[in-house]
Amino acid sequence: MRSVLVANPKGGAGKTTLATNVAGALASRGEHVTLWDLDRQRSALAWLGIRGADAPPIARLDGEDADSGGGRAKGWLVLDSPAGLHGKNLAHALKIAQKIVVPVQPSLFDMAATSDFIQALVAEKSVKRHRSTIGIIGMRVDPRTKAAATLEAFLQQFDLPVLSYLRDTQVYANAAFNGQSIFDLPEYLTARDRVQWAPILDWLRADG
Repeated sequence: MRSVLVANPKGGAGKTTLATNVAGALASRGEHVTLWDLDRQRSALAWLGIRGADAPPIARLDGEDADSGGGRAKGWLVLDSPAGLHGKNLAHALKIAQKIVVPVQPSLFDMAATSDFIQALVAEKSVKRHRSTIGIIGMRVDPRTKAAATLEAFLQQFDLPVLSYLRDTQVYANAAFNGQSIFDLPEYLTARDRVQWAPILDWLRADG
């Protein structure tokens, strides 16, 4: 099984939006996908609970299944992590994850929290031993704004790939209301967003 952890210690960073759309993107390509919700709020599972039967299927796990052996299943495992992930809980999640996606928004508080988190990530054994790889995604970024330029400059300090910048749009919220990802919507509504997602999906599917 190939596994993806979406993580950032700050609440509201866009983790669930990212995790559900990663799962939806992979499912739309015919992949077998399991979504594992580690957050007590169970937002990802709530999204999955209203997902239509006609949508590409996504299996489910929640935090209580932490030792259930879900990682032995086939296909993809997408983990939506809680805010404040650190210490032993972070180390346990990293033992499962092959790819770690860190969402960050263009705000002072998000960038400060992300900086500390990335330093903690790169110090973890699974990352230092190259068992896990990290990619960063800018969330809710309006191009050609001062905030976007500030975020881009901030991310340049890390020796990590910035996979993409996702625009600030209601298309994600509108899809989520129906248990959908943007990949479940008509392409004419999401063409611009799918272009922004292309390098993310290429990175996830690449080996190493």
